[in-house]
Amino acid sequence: MTRPWRTAVVGGGPRGLAVIERLAARLAEQPGGPPVELHLIDAVEVGCGRIYRTDQPEWLLMNTPIGLISAFSGAADSRPARAGAGPTFAQWWSARDPGYPGADGYAPRGTYGRYLRFALDAIEANLPAHVRLIRSRATVTDLEPRGGGYRLTLAGGDRLDADRVVLTTGHAGPPPLERAEREFVDFAAGRPGLSWIRGDSPAEMSLDGIPAGASVGALGLGLTFYDVMVALTVGRGGTFTEGRDGELAYRASGAEPVLLVGSRSGLPLLAKGDNHRPPGYSFKPVLFTPQRVRRRAKGPLLDFTTDVLPWLTAEVDLVYYATALRRSRGPGGAEAFVEEVTHADDTEPPDVRAAAARHGVADLAPIDLEALARPFAGRTFGAPEEFDRALTTLLLDSVREAERGNIDSPLMAALDVVRDTRWVMRECVDFGGLHPASHRDAFLGAFVPVSSLLVAGPPPVRLRQALALMASGLLRVVGPQVRIAAAADLGRFVISSPRVVGSATPVDHVIDARVPVPDLARDPAELTRKLRARGLWTEFVNQDAEVAFGTGGVAVTRAPFHPVTRSGLPDTGLYVLGVPTENTRWFTQVGFGRPGPWGDFVRDADAIASHVLSGVRQGEELPALATGDLQ
Repeated sequence: MTRPWRTAVVGGGPRGLAVIERLAARLAEQPGGPPVELHLIDAVEVGCGRIYRTDQPEWLLMNTPIGLISAFSGAADSRPARAGAGPTFAQWWSARDPGYPGADGYAPRGTYGRYLRFALDAIEANLPAHVRLIRSRATVTDLEPRGGGYRLTLAGGDRLDADRVVLTTGHAGPPPLERAEREFVDFAAGRPGLSWIRGDSPAEMSLDGIPAGASVGALGLGLTFYDVMVALTVGRGGTFTEGRDGELAYRASGAEPVLLVGSRSGLPLLAKGDNHRPPGYSFKPVLFTPQRVRRRAKGPLLDFTTDVLPWLTAEVDLVYYATALRRSRGPGGAEAFVEEVTHADDTEPPDVRAAAARHGVADLAPIDLEALARPFAGRTFGAPEEFDRALTTLLLDSVREAERGNIDSPLMAALDVVRDTRWVMRECVDFGGLHPASHRDAFLGAFVPVSSLLVAGPPPVRLRQALALMASGLLRVVGPQVRIAAAADLGRFVISSPRVVGSATPVDHVIDARVPVPDLARDPAELTRKLRARGLWTEFVNQDAEVAFGTGGVAVTRAPFHPVTRSGLPDTGLYVLGVPTENTRWFTQVGFGRPGPWGDFVRDADAIASHVLSGVRQGEELPALATGDLQ
């Protein structure tokens, strides 16, 4: 009997599911052939993984509109859902729930997890007769080359031999404590009533031990902060109500603590603009393209500040002023402006702002991304109340602008450009496309935090909720450059901002609400440690004669993303996709494909599926697998 060609996908979240979907779709295109086994393995929940597990609270929301998400690589048709053809997230949810919030709404992560599980069931139910899908809820602790394939060891001692292994392990758990953090943990451990809660997926943070009325400090004002904010309010039985003016008010349950928060910028992630684009819309840049960037560059490696950023800035300005002109002078006015700008000499970024002035929008304040993301830079506030007023005004303005949407608001349309051109950015920066120092400092050190603050934020309702909680006294943003200190004389922690006079406040509990940065050397997973020890995973180091920048990401080839081993050569039976490769490739945290034409998410999965199955198509002689394999 011919033994099956066996592929193991380690990591059963959205990336792993995408690989399974493309493997199944390609196998369905070629009915017959030798038997194939597809193993999908996840330690938490197979099909949706840890981040989108289905048992998490409903108040934990995604930050991408429902209508922009699909787990299938092709549109649904008259036949049952299957690999290559199935409903989008919006179609699936709207058909099952009368409370569906609409394509421009935002879903609980657990609901998305249930959709992913549906997709996996549909894929399995329609596999060709010679293909078998095996799901395993298990933790892979080791992987070693063996007999032309690989042996996986699982916690508990089970083993699985496979011909090919795809590693889509996703976000790592909390890394080992650094010295300063260890001191804080030890400080709390020696004093009853104090705690230090480490950063992790919000669904897995230990927040239940924080008593009502306690003072809680939080480090970080990103997406995790918003999750913590809601968990300690709505999750404690509180409710938000909407008044006649459209503003929210918070009705406390009495079980809430008081939350004092801060970050380097002192600014919570700003809300995304409401999505008013028609279904299937796809933004196509005309200035910020890989071809224009490369044509102007002086060598094969790019400098982010001089070669890349000017073209992005020009594209942002183009959309900003064109949106304003369309509203003030109609489509014809916007088209004339765009025509003039885009037909200029393409070897240098055009002066978009000068062209805008010629077309009658000189009075519109230009966009400064750095200033938008750092509105409190260089400012000192004489009292917490002064900072509160400035922040409240800024957040109210941000919410109003976001709710105008990405069609009518010039600012929201322009910020969408930063998000919509991530693929161009990746073409420029991935695989060492930048000079090492520029990669480290100008791109990752300066631009990426600004980009995240402006375009990776939550839905507008989260900012409205934060404003309501600030008004209720249950939430206070302490200020920029926030600091936490262990005050032995008080027996408590103290949170403060050096930019806000009188901001120092004692707190009993501290939550690290910052997302751990992917770092191969600090990943605590046993599998990662074994892969490093065996030399199967190595760190990508971007280096030249002067700088060697260790990025923290797994070194991989271009598609189909084989890991570069200690020998300097790729292991062509292994594949690594997603978060572990962050900084080798940029922005790998995305957890979904989009309806319509394939983006990188689906293309990456398909490239791996094609290579995995090339051995099956070639009909190569398969070595016997070990007995006692996991089934």
